[in-house]
Amino acid sequence: MYEYEIHKYRSAELVRQAEQEHQAREAVRLERAARRGANARGAEPESHGRGPRRRRSARAV
Repeated sequence: MYEYEIHKYRSAELVRQAEQEHQAREAVRLERAARRGANARGAEPESHGRGPRRRRSARAV
């Protein structure tokens, strides 16, 4: 009986984990779709950095 209880617990845990991963993938998919829709409407593209750009040193040229 003990093995059966462990099996039920593990199975339920795997189902919960799969549901969380599914929700995370869905959230990312919706975010990307919203971004694509905004870009299609001509919105300003998002920049990757929030601060000013770094200056290149003289040797990096």
